[in-house]
Amino acid sequence: MERRKFLKGAATGGAAAAIAAPLAAPAIAQEAPTVRWRLTSGFPRSLDTIFGAAEVFAEQCKAMSGGKIEIQVFPAGEIVPTPQAAEAVGTNTVEMAHTCSYYYWGKDPTFALGTAVPFGLNARLMNGWLYENGGNDMLNAFYAKHNIFGIPGGNTGVQMGGWWRKEIGSVADLQGVKMRIAGIAGSVMEKLGVVPQQIPGGDIYPSLERGTIDAAEWIGPYDDQKLGFNKVAPYYYYPGFWEGGPTIHFFINLDKWNELPEDYKSIMINAGAYANTFMMARYDTRNPAALRSLIAGGAQLKAFPQDVLEAALAASNEVYEEISASNADFKQIWDSMKAYRSEGYLWYQVAEYSFDNFQIRNRSKG
Repeated sequence: MERRKFLKGAATGGAAAAIAAPLAAPAIAQEAPTVRWRLTSGFPRSLDTIFGAAEVFAEQCKAMSGGKIEIQVFPAGEIVPTPQAAEAVGTNTVEMAHTCSYYYWGKDPTFALGTAVPFGLNARLMNGWLYENGGNDMLNAFYAKHNIFGIPGGNTGVQMGGWWRKEIGSVADLQGVKMRIAGIAGSVMEKLGVVPQQIPGGDIYPSLERGTIDAAEWIGPYDDQKLGFNKVAPYYYYPGFWEGGPTIHFFINLDKWNELPEDYKSIMINAGAYANTFMMARYDTRNPAALRSLIAGGAQLKAFPQDVLEAALAASNEVYEEISASNADFKQIWDSMKAYRSEGYLWYQVAEYSFDNFQIRNRSKG
């Protein structure tokens, strides 16, 4: 009898009511704040890979947060132009930017180390240094002085040496050449006689077309073809020794970053790592076909002469010594990168380099 009473009460009261009522949302979901941020990209929307990494980041943040983190991505210039993006983030004009740290090296040369410097690290070693050798922490200690927190969010791999209106046969041919080139690489090339020009990506084509500049480096075949550089400069040089493994960063206003819950910070760091992988994978997939197409269309592929590479290496070391003598932040970070490069390439040469060379020599046999 008592058992029948219990079952009847459960059906009409407690148990049925519990089943009928909607399940309560987990406490973490109820308490999670909504984040609505704007992100200014350093790149035009037409460059689907380097611009697209920011969209990938935003998608991942939204998915992992259950829609609580929404980041709206704006192309370069819609909110602020690329040269002002870092300052805009630091002053909270915009919460985020996706850009190259070395664009802001004029504020402090240390910014250049966040992206790439001549004869620095390749993409794999850059990731190793950032994630496993304290690189992220050292860079963020520096970025904090500008009220910025940085998350790695992309890498193009070794870039090309750019488009040239005339052939380069030796260092002597560099004298007086006006070249669009970013970061510390401009100072290095200046020592070789080049006149460096800081020009945003969207302005490179008309500058080459009008002859305002004689040469320009950008990224690699996939993006270069989209921008049409082969139509206004016939010689395509390699390698881009100034960008062995350039990292693109998500810059976040430091105050906004510090306000985030720890789980949101983890979401953004992991979304950045996903974007980092996405960008490299897409460039590696799309560059080969683009290079074939450019050559078929008349682009003349050229390797930099050995004396140019040797002179550039010597000039790079001079620049690093000069900056390190008066800039403690630069010296600390560059010394760390340089030590990691020495160890990293020792291992790289033993395994990766020898394997890659064999594959290249025998690629027609497999």
